[in-house]
Amino acid sequence: MIVVSANAQNSAKVQEIVIDGVAGFQDTPMQPDGKWHVHDPARPQPPVVTPGEFSQNAQPPSDAVVLFDGKDLSHWRDRDGNPPPWKIEDGVMISQKTDIVTTNQFGDIQLHLEFREPNSNDREGQGRGNSGIFLMGKYEIQVLDCYKNKTYADGTTGAIYGQHPPLANACRPPNEWQTYDIIFSVPHFDTGGKLLSPGYATVTFNGVVVQNHQAIRGNTSWRSPGSYTPVGPAGPIALQYHNNSVSFRNIWVRPIPAVNQP
Repeated sequence: MIVVSANAQNSAKVQEIVIDGVAGFQDTPMQPDGKWHVHDPARPQPPVVTPGEFSQNAQPPSDAVVLFDGKDLSHWRDRDGNPPPWKIEDGVMISQKTDIVTTNQFGDIQLHLEFREPNSNDREGQGRGNSGIFLMGKYEIQVLDCYKNKTYADGTTGAIYGQHPPLANACRPPNEWQTYDIIFSVPHFDTGGKLLSPGYATVTFNGVVVQNHQAIRGNTSWRSPGSYTPVGPAGPIALQYHNNSVSFRNIWVRPIPAVNQP
């Protein structure tokens, strides 16, 4: 069944369609493989995997930079450099009003983060528990409540947003803590700004690998397949506020050296 409706997420005239209960778009550009539109509701859903126990309350290694330990937001600002408006309750920070970014910048990293989705069963699709982790402030790993909640595959939890669906849906129910363990390698450019190698992300979600050294196609954004703009060797980590109060805790990061080639 296909249902067509108007979408008012921005001023452009777009057509949201629903296929088999999944809302998305087919008036968007094609992905580079030519099989699916960006945010295509016909793209297959990731298989559901029930996660085991993995890395909750993981203690940061001795060389980690602890970005949030439940006490304060001193490592964070909003995107304009102002004090972050997010609140802290019971050792947890809760998203509100705007995105926040780290005061420090990072290159290749190992990142640990725990999040908890609110109970928002009155919403569906992208409206349920939406947030995101932006590596270098540009490349989003999607945060969403996809527990028994369908949305376009390249926007599900663990997706490289708008580009690569996760290999599995390992979501826990709302109000349960969930974990991301991410290894990220930055993209590289020559002195003229030409891309030499893309960024790569390996994402483990609740103990399940959902991105396996996956190349990132560039900046992630709504209704776009992604493209690169030249960046330096480091950038901030950003957490998104997207009209949902998502909770976060135990965030730490380890800068990691480049792999030694033989």
